[in-house]
Amino acid sequence: MAATEATRTKHTLTLIPGDGIGPEVATATQRVIEASGVTIDWEVHNAGAEVAEKRGTTLPPEVLDSIRKNKVALKGPIGTPIGKGFRSVNVTLRQALDLYSNVRPVKSLPGVEPRFEGTDIVIVRENTEDLYAGLELMLMPGIAQSIKLITEKGSRRICEYAFDYAERMGRMRVTAVHKANIMKITDGMFLEVFRKVAQAHPRIEPAEMIVDACAMNLVRNANKVDVIVTENLYGDILSDLGAGLVGGLGIVPGANIGQDAAVFEAVHGTAPDIAGKGLANPTALIQSAVMMLHHLGESTAANKIEKSLLELYARAEIRTGDLGGSATTDQFTDALSKLIATT
Repeated sequence: MAATEATRTKHTLTLIPGDGIGPEVATATQRVIEASGVTIDWEVHNAGAEVAEKRGTTLPPEVLDSIRKNKVALKGPIGTPIGKGFRSVNVTLRQALDLYSNVRPVKSLPGVEPRFEGTDIVIVRENTEDLYAGLELMLMPGIAQSIKLITEKGSRRICEYAFDYAERMGRMRVTAVHKANIMKITDGMFLEVFRKVAQAHPRIEPAEMIVDACAMNLVRNANKVDVIVTENLYGDILSDLGAGLVGGLGIVPGANIGQDAAVFEAVHGTAPDIAGKGLANPTALIQSAVMMLHHLGESTAANKIEKSLLELYARAEIRTGDLGGSATTDQFTDALSKLIATT
Protein backbone atom coordinates (compact mmCIF):
# COMPACT_ATOMS: atom_id res chain seq x y z
CA MET A 1 0.00 0.00 0.00
CA ALA A 2 1.35 3.44 -0.88
CA ALA A 3 2.18 5.87 1.89
CA THR A 4 -0.29 8.62 2.84
CA GLU A 5 0.44 12.27 2.07
CA ALA A 6 1.70 12.83 5.60
CA THR A 7 4.01 9.85 5.66
CA ARG A 8 4.93 9.47 2.00
CA THR A 9 8.38 8.01 1.43
CA LYS A 10 10.84 9.86 -0.76
CA HIS A 11 12.73 7.33 -2.86
CA THR A 12 16.24 7.85 -4.18
CA LEU A 13 16.65 5.93 -7.42
CA THR A 14 19.12 5.72 -10.28
CA LEU A 15 18.03 6.93 -13.72
CA ILE A 16 19.91 5.96 -16.88
CA PRO A 17 18.24 7.93 -19.69
CA GLY A 18 20.02 6.02 -22.46
CA ASP A 19 20.70 6.82 -26.10
CA GLY A 20 18.57 8.05 -29.00
CA ILE A 21 14.98 8.51 -27.83
CA GLY A 22 15.99 7.39 -24.32
CA PRO A 23 16.13 10.86 -22.74
CA GLU A 24 12.71 11.74 -24.21
CA VAL A 25 10.90 8.65 -22.94
CA ALA A 26 12.73 8.92 -19.60
CA THR A 27 11.53 12.50 -19.13
CA ALA A 28 7.99 11.48 -20.04
CA THR A 29 8.10 8.65 -17.52
CA GLN A 30 9.40 10.95 -14.78
CA ARG A 31 6.43 13.25 -15.42
CA VAL A 32 3.96 10.38 -15.24
CA ILE A 33 5.42 9.10 -11.96
CA GLU A 34 5.25 12.61 -10.53
CA ALA A 35 1.59 12.87 -11.57
CA SER A 36 0.88 9.67 -9.61
CA GLY A 37 2.02 11.36 -6.41
CA VAL A 38 5.22 9.38 -5.79
CA THR A 39 8.24 11.47 -4.80
CA ILE A 40 11.56 10.38 -6.28
CA ASP A 41 15.00 11.93 -6.03
CA TRP A 42 16.68 10.84 -9.26
CA GLU A 43 20.41 10.22 -9.50
CA VAL A 44 21.02 10.57 -13.23
CA HIS A 45 23.91 8.67 -14.83
CA ASN A 46 24.67 8.13 -18.50
CA ALA A 47 25.71 4.91 -20.19
CA GLY A 48 25.77 3.54 -23.71
CA ALA A 49 27.12 4.38 -27.14
CA GLU A 50 27.30 8.14 -26.68
CA VAL A 51 29.18 7.77 -23.40
CA ALA A 52 31.66 5.41 -25.04
CA GLU A 53 32.77 8.15 -27.42
CA LYS A 54 33.71 10.38 -24.48
CA ARG A 55 34.74 7.94 -21.77
CA GLY A 56 36.07 4.93 -23.66
CA THR A 57 33.53 2.69 -21.91
CA THR A 58 29.80 2.16 -22.32
CA LEU A 59 29.32 1.63 -18.58
CA PRO A 60 31.28 3.99 -16.31
CA PRO A 61 31.88 2.58 -12.80
CA GLU A 62 29.79 5.28 -11.11
CA VAL A 63 26.68 3.85 -12.79
CA LEU A 64 27.10 0.49 -11.10
CA ASP A 65 28.03 2.21 -7.82
CA SER A 66 24.81 4.23 -7.91
CA ILE A 67 22.62 1.19 -8.55
CA ARG A 68 24.35 -0.78 -5.80
CA LYS A 69 23.67 2.09 -3.39
CA ASN A 70 20.08 2.84 -4.41
CA LYS A 71 19.08 -0.79 -5.13
CA VAL A 72 16.66 0.25 -7.91
CA ALA A 73 17.21 1.84 -11.32
CA LEU A 74 15.09 2.91 -14.27
CA LYS A 75 16.84 2.60 -17.63
CA GLY A 76 15.99 3.88 -21.09
CA PRO A 77 17.12 2.14 -24.30
CA ILE A 78 20.90 1.91 -24.68
CA GLY A 79 22.94 1.44 -27.82
CA THR A 80 26.12 -0.60 -28.15
CA PRO A 81 28.73 0.63 -30.67
CA ILE A 82 28.90 -1.82 -33.57
CA GLY A 83 32.26 -3.24 -34.57
CA LYS A 84 34.22 -1.50 -31.81
CA GLY A 85 34.54 -4.30 -29.29
CA PHE A 86 32.29 -2.82 -26.61
CA ARG A 87 30.24 -5.29 -24.62
CA SER A 88 26.49 -4.83 -24.34
CA VAL A 89 25.58 -2.58 -21.42
CA ASN A 90 22.49 -4.69 -20.76
CA VAL A 91 24.47 -7.91 -20.48
CA THR A 92 27.16 -6.24 -18.35
CA LEU A 93 24.59 -4.77 -15.94
CA ARG A 94 22.87 -8.12 -15.50
CA GLN A 95 26.07 -10.00 -14.81
CA ALA A 96 27.81 -7.35 -12.68
CA LEU A 97 24.77 -6.93 -10.42
CA ASP A 98 23.69 -10.59 -10.63
CA LEU A 99 20.26 -9.60 -11.94
CA TYR A 100 19.41 -13.20 -12.59
CA SER A 101 15.70 -12.83 -13.36
CA ASN A 102 14.42 -11.05 -16.46
CA VAL A 103 10.68 -10.50 -16.17
CA ARG A 104 8.73 -9.55 -19.31
CA PRO A 105 4.94 -9.18 -19.00
CA VAL A 106 3.22 -9.45 -22.39
CA LYS A 107 -0.26 -7.97 -22.19
CA SER A 108 -2.62 -6.54 -24.79
CA LEU A 109 -3.49 -2.86 -24.72
CA PRO A 110 -7.02 -1.87 -25.73
CA GLY A 111 -7.34 -1.27 -29.46
CA VAL A 112 -3.75 -2.17 -30.30
CA GLU A 113 -3.53 -5.10 -32.72
CA PRO A 114 -7.15 -6.19 -32.00
CA ARG A 115 -6.38 -9.73 -33.18
CA PHE A 116 -4.37 -10.22 -29.98
CA GLU A 117 -6.65 -8.58 -27.44
CA GLY A 118 -6.80 -10.63 -24.27
CA THR A 119 -3.17 -11.82 -24.36
CA ASP A 120 -1.79 -11.81 -20.82
CA ILE A 121 1.35 -13.85 -20.18
CA VAL A 122 4.65 -13.36 -18.38
CA ILE A 123 8.06 -14.62 -19.53
CA VAL A 124 10.59 -15.21 -16.74
CA ARG A 125 14.03 -15.68 -18.25
CA GLU A 126 17.30 -16.71 -16.58
CA ASN A 127 19.54 -13.72 -17.16
CA THR A 128 23.17 -14.53 -16.37
CA GLU A 129 24.26 -17.81 -17.96
CA ASP A 130 23.45 -20.10 -20.94
CA LEU A 131 25.06 -19.11 -24.26
CA TYR A 132 25.13 -15.49 -23.08
CA ALA A 133 27.81 -16.27 -20.50
CA GLY A 134 30.33 -15.17 -23.13
CA LEU A 135 32.33 -18.39 -23.19
CA GLU A 136 33.40 -18.28 -26.82
CA LEU A 137 36.64 -19.24 -28.52
CA MET A 138 38.11 -19.85 -31.94
CA LEU A 139 39.25 -23.48 -31.94
CA MET A 140 41.11 -23.09 -35.22
CA PRO A 141 40.69 -21.02 -38.36
CA GLY A 142 37.14 -21.47 -39.60
CA ILE A 143 35.91 -23.27 -36.47
CA ALA A 144 34.38 -21.27 -33.59
CA GLN A 145 32.82 -22.56 -30.39
CA SER A 146 30.35 -21.11 -27.90
CA ILE A 147 29.80 -22.95 -24.62
CA LYS A 148 26.31 -23.30 -23.16
CA LEU A 149 26.62 -22.86 -19.40
CA ILE A 150 23.71 -24.11 -17.27
CA THR A 151 24.08 -24.50 -13.51
CA GLU A 152 21.89 -26.16 -10.94
CA LYS A 153 22.00 -22.99 -8.81
CA GLY A 154 20.98 -20.77 -11.71
CA SER A 155 18.19 -23.11 -12.73
CA ARG A 156 16.86 -23.43 -9.20
CA ARG A 157 16.69 -19.74 -8.41
CA ILE A 158 14.99 -18.79 -11.68
CA CYS A 159 12.42 -21.57 -11.26
CA GLU A 160 11.79 -20.54 -7.66
CA TYR A 161 11.36 -16.95 -8.77
CA ALA A 162 8.84 -17.97 -11.43
CA PHE A 163 6.71 -20.00 -9.01
CA ASP A 164 6.90 -17.31 -6.32
CA TYR A 165 5.88 -14.72 -8.91
CA ALA A 166 2.94 -16.87 -10.03
CA GLU A 167 1.72 -17.26 -6.45
CA ARG A 168 2.17 -13.55 -5.68
CA MET A 169 0.36 -12.40 -8.85
CA GLY A 170 -2.49 -14.89 -8.73
CA ARG A 171 -1.34 -16.89 -11.76
CA MET A 172 -2.38 -20.49 -12.28
CA ARG A 173 0.37 -22.18 -14.31
CA VAL A 174 4.16 -22.09 -14.81
CA THR A 175 5.45 -23.61 -18.05
CA ALA A 176 9.09 -24.68 -18.33
CA VAL A 177 10.37 -24.10 -21.88
CA HIS A 178 13.38 -26.19 -22.91
CA LYS A 179 15.07 -28.31 -25.57
CA ALA A 180 15.85 -31.30 -23.38
CA ASN A 181 14.96 -33.71 -26.16
CA ILE A 182 18.22 -32.66 -27.86
CA MET A 183 20.37 -31.08 -25.12
CA LYS A 184 19.81 -33.84 -22.63
CA ILE A 185 22.46 -32.79 -20.10
CA THR A 186 22.13 -28.99 -19.94
CA ASP A 187 18.42 -28.57 -20.61
CA GLY A 188 17.81 -31.92 -18.96
CA MET A 189 19.21 -30.56 -15.69
CA PHE A 190 17.14 -27.38 -16.02
CA LEU A 191 14.02 -29.47 -16.46
CA GLU A 192 14.88 -31.76 -13.55
CA VAL A 193 15.33 -28.74 -11.27
CA PHE A 194 12.02 -27.28 -12.47
CA ARG A 195 10.21 -30.48 -11.52
CA LYS A 196 11.71 -30.46 -8.02
CA VAL A 197 10.83 -26.80 -7.46
CA ALA A 198 7.29 -27.40 -8.72
CA GLN A 199 6.72 -29.95 -5.95
CA ALA A 200 7.17 -27.20 -3.36
CA HIS A 201 4.42 -25.10 -5.00
CA PRO A 202 1.37 -27.37 -5.19
CA ARG A 203 -1.05 -24.49 -5.81
CA ILE A 204 0.55 -23.74 -9.17
CA GLU A 205 0.09 -26.12 -12.10
CA PRO A 206 3.46 -27.07 -13.67
CA ALA A 207 3.74 -27.66 -17.41
CA GLU A 208 6.57 -28.40 -19.85
CA MET A 209 7.00 -27.39 -23.47
CA ILE A 210 9.79 -27.74 -26.04
CA VAL A 211 10.88 -24.31 -27.23
CA ASP A 212 9.91 -24.72 -30.89
CA ALA A 213 6.47 -25.99 -29.90
CA CYS A 214 6.20 -23.04 -27.51
CA ALA A 215 6.88 -20.59 -30.35
CA MET A 216 4.09 -22.17 -32.37
CA ASN A 217 1.67 -22.14 -29.44
CA LEU A 218 2.39 -18.51 -28.65
CA VAL A 219 1.08 -17.40 -32.03
CA ARG A 220 -1.94 -19.70 -31.79
CA ASN A 221 -3.01 -19.39 -28.13
CA ALA A 222 -0.54 -17.42 -26.06
CA ASN A 223 -2.51 -17.63 -22.81
CA LYS A 224 -2.04 -21.39 -22.74
CA VAL A 225 1.40 -20.91 -21.19
CA ASP A 226 0.46 -18.29 -18.53
CA VAL A 227 3.93 -17.86 -16.94
CA ILE A 228 6.95 -19.14 -18.89
CA VAL A 229 10.21 -19.93 -17.13
CA THR A 230 13.16 -20.61 -19.38
CA GLU A 231 16.86 -20.23 -20.10
CA ASN A 232 18.56 -17.09 -21.36
CA LEU A 233 18.61 -17.58 -25.15
CA TYR A 234 15.13 -19.08 -25.43
CA GLY A 235 13.74 -16.35 -23.21
CA ASP A 236 15.36 -13.60 -25.25
CA ILE A 237 13.79 -14.88 -28.46
CA LEU A 238 10.36 -15.70 -27.00
CA SER A 239 10.16 -12.32 -25.27
CA ASP A 240 10.43 -10.49 -28.57
CA LEU A 241 8.00 -12.91 -30.19
CA GLY A 242 5.56 -12.18 -27.37
CA ALA A 243 5.99 -8.44 -27.85
CA GLY A 244 5.06 -8.91 -31.49
CA LEU A 245 1.77 -10.46 -30.44
CA VAL A 246 0.62 -7.30 -28.66
CA GLY A 247 1.94 -4.49 -30.82
CA GLY A 248 5.72 -4.53 -30.61
CA LEU A 249 8.61 -3.71 -28.32
CA GLY A 250 7.49 -0.09 -28.04
CA ILE A 251 4.75 -0.92 -25.56
CA VAL A 252 6.02 -3.86 -23.44
CA PRO A 253 7.87 -3.45 -20.13
CA GLY A 254 10.82 -5.33 -18.72
CA ALA A 255 12.66 -5.82 -15.44
CA ASN A 256 15.95 -7.37 -14.36
CA ILE A 257 15.78 -8.46 -10.75
CA GLY A 258 18.39 -9.88 -8.42
CA GLN A 259 18.82 -10.44 -4.72
CA ASP A 260 20.30 -6.99 -4.04
CA ALA A 261 19.23 -4.77 -6.95
CA ALA A 262 16.67 -4.34 -9.71
CA VAL A 263 16.78 -2.50 -13.03
CA PHE A 264 13.54 -1.68 -14.82
CA GLU A 265 13.96 -0.92 -18.50
CA ALA A 266 12.53 -0.18 -21.90
CA VAL A 267 13.36 -3.19 -24.04
CA HIS A 268 13.01 -1.48 -27.41
CA GLY A 269 15.80 0.12 -29.41
CA THR A 270 17.15 3.67 -29.40
CA ALA A 271 15.34 4.69 -32.64
CA PRO A 272 17.98 7.24 -33.71
CA ASP A 273 15.91 8.17 -36.78
CA ILE A 274 13.29 9.91 -34.62
CA ALA A 275 15.49 10.97 -31.69
CA GLY A 276 15.00 14.59 -30.69
CA LYS A 277 11.85 14.99 -32.79
CA GLY A 278 9.31 14.48 -30.02
CA LEU A 279 7.77 11.46 -31.74
CA ALA A 280 8.77 8.64 -29.38
CA ASN A 281 6.20 6.44 -27.67
CA PRO A 282 7.01 6.32 -23.92
CA THR A 283 4.59 3.47 -23.15
CA ALA A 284 7.23 0.76 -22.68
CA LEU A 285 9.22 2.71 -20.10
CA ILE A 286 6.04 3.90 -18.39
CA GLN A 287 4.88 0.29 -18.04
CA SER A 288 8.33 -0.63 -16.71
CA ALA A 289 7.93 2.16 -14.17
CA VAL A 290 4.62 0.59 -13.10
CA MET A 291 6.52 -2.61 -12.36
CA MET A 292 9.13 -0.56 -10.49
CA LEU A 293 6.51 1.16 -8.33
CA HIS A 294 5.01 -2.20 -7.36
CA HIS A 295 8.55 -3.33 -6.45
CA LEU A 296 8.94 -0.24 -4.25
CA GLY A 297 5.66 -0.89 -2.45
CA GLU A 298 3.93 2.01 -4.23
CA SER A 299 1.14 -0.16 -5.61
CA THR A 300 -1.59 2.48 -5.27
CA ALA A 301 0.33 4.79 -7.59
CA ALA A 302 1.26 1.91 -9.90
CA ASN A 303 -2.38 0.85 -10.25
CA LYS A 304 -3.42 4.44 -10.89
CA ILE A 305 -0.93 4.78 -13.76
CA GLU A 306 -1.88 1.41 -15.24
CA LYS A 307 -5.61 2.14 -15.08
CA SER A 308 -5.11 5.54 -16.71
CA LEU A 309 -2.88 4.10 -19.43
CA LEU A 310 -5.48 1.47 -20.33
CA GLU A 311 -8.17 4.14 -20.42
CA LEU A 312 -6.08 6.36 -22.69
CA TYR A 313 -5.52 3.51 -25.12
CA ALA A 314 -9.18 2.49 -24.98
CA ARG A 315 -10.22 6.01 -26.02
CA ALA A 316 -8.01 5.68 -29.13
CA GLU A 317 -7.91 9.46 -29.52
CA ILE A 318 -4.26 10.09 -28.66
CA ARG A 319 -1.75 7.70 -30.18
CA THR A 320 1.87 8.19 -31.19
CA GLY A 321 2.96 7.61 -34.78
CA ASP A 322 4.20 4.05 -34.23
CA LEU A 323 0.61 3.01 -33.50
CA GLY A 324 -1.03 4.95 -36.29
CA GLY A 325 -1.65 8.21 -34.46
CA SER A 326 -0.21 11.71 -34.73
CA ALA A 327 0.41 12.64 -31.09
CA THR A 328 3.81 13.84 -29.97
CA THR A 329 5.56 12.42 -26.93
CA ASP A 330 4.55 15.49 -24.92
CA GLN A 331 0.91 15.31 -26.04
CA PHE A 332 0.70 11.64 -25.07
CA THR A 333 2.35 12.35 -21.72
CA ASP A 334 0.09 15.35 -21.03
CA ALA A 335 -3.04 13.34 -21.71
CA LEU A 336 -1.90 10.46 -19.52
CA SER A 337 -0.86 12.75 -16.67
CA LYS A 338 -4.27 14.46 -16.71
CA LEU A 339 -6.01 11.10 -16.50
CA ILE A 340 -3.81 10.04 -13.60
CA ALA A 341 -4.60 13.28 -11.75
CA THR A 342 -8.32 12.59 -11.98
CA THR A 343 -8.16 8.86 -11.17
